[in-house]
Order: sequence, then structure tokens, then C-alpha cells
Amino acid sequence: MRILYLDIDSLRPDHLGCYGYHRNTSPHIDAIAQEGVRFNKFYCSDAPCLPSRTAFYTGRFGIHTGVVSHGGTAADPRLDGRERGTKDRIENFSLARFLQKQGLHTAQISPFGQRHAARQFYAGFMEIHNTAGEGMESAEVVTPVVEKWLKDNAAKDNWFLHVNYWDPHTPYRTPADYPNPFAQDPLPEWITDEVFAQHREKVGPRRARNLHVSWGRGPEVAQASGRTQG
Repeated sequence: MRILYLDIDSLRPDHLGCYGYHRNTSPHIDAIAQEGVRFNKFYCSDAPCLPSRTAFYTGRFGIHTGVVSHGGTAADPRLDGRERGTKDRIENFSLARFLQKQGLHTAQISPFGQRHAARQFYAGFMEIHNTAGEGMESAEVVTPVVEKWLKDNAAKDNWFLHVNYWDPHTPYRTPADYPNPFAQDPLPEWITDEVFAQHREKVGPRRARNLHVSWGRGPEVAQASGRTQG
């Protein structure tokens, strides 16, 4: 069995052609979807990404693992306590560890574990390639690592490879002189000038008025946008 898990941070299904997006932005993913199974009712059990990935690999909700946020003690898994043996619950029962026990070679290409100091993200992986940009590296950095791994291993059997891309999450960095293939392709009808203006005025981390605010809380977010809270 060969399992290739493509983990694309912040990619929404409504921006993929196989889920009805009107622009041809994902031809390769769409081609894979045509030959595979496409889920229409798949829900994220935890958010943001650290709780979400922890839930994915442990098979447990954040309220059980203890990982319910990105920072502070809410980002750390709960200790197993005195019943812990030489390995903790995450190491014993993570998805990658389960696959390893079934005879699969488990490998990942991602900087995520370092980005969030998430040891649980590495549990069960026999081979780890950290692309070292802490999530700011583009596909041009990640893909050569993936291609080399596939060249060396794709013909073998029984492997699980987790590949992590970040491009939808990172700031838009396409060069100004890069051609726009969608220049003549109109925006969806619901994006009116009124809706666009309303969204620009919303306050919060990573919104238009607070693009570089990630961890602001309460008044700090408002202060960053030049507003006050009542």
C-alpha cells in the first residue's frame, strides 16, 4: 500500500474545481478527484491548525488531548500521568505509529512540528524532512524535496508520506510581472463592492485591517486597527 497525504494549509474546498469553483486553479487536484472518492460532508473537529492536526493524528478531540489553541498551555498535550510507560499515549496510538506497526515506512515533509513546537506531530514517523521555513516556504522550496523522496521511494511498496504545503496560508507573493490567467474571468457574483467594503472593515487577526496581527487579544486587536472597544 502506498499512501500520499497532501496537507495544504488553509486551502478551502470552495476554491477547488472539483468542488465547483469556477476558475481552473486546481487542474491536478481535480484530475485526482475524478479517479477517487470526494467527500461532501467532511468537518474539521478542531481549529486552528495545531489542534486540528493533533486531532487528525491522534484520532481524539482537543478536549481530550488538551490541545485546543496555538499558544500557552492550551497548545500542549496533557500528560498521561503515572500510568505512562516508556512511551506516552500519542506515541503508542498516533496514526503514523499505527501505520508503522502495520509495516509501512512513515515519512513526512513539513516544517509544522518546529513551527509550533509540536512533538506530537512527529510521533510514529520514521523519516522527517523539515523544510525549515517554519511555514513561510513556498511550493518552490518544498516540491524539490518531495520529488527527490518520490524518486528514491515511489516504486517501493508500503509507505505513507505526509507532504505539507503552505502557499494559501502565506502572504500573496506572486511577482507583479507574473501573467494573470484569470484577467478576463469575472469574480463570483456575490463579491459586490458593498460586500468587499464590509469585509475590509472587519477587525481580527489576519483580516485586511489587521493583516500582521496573529495573537492580539481583545483591546490589543482593536488598538492595532486604530479602534477602541467599549
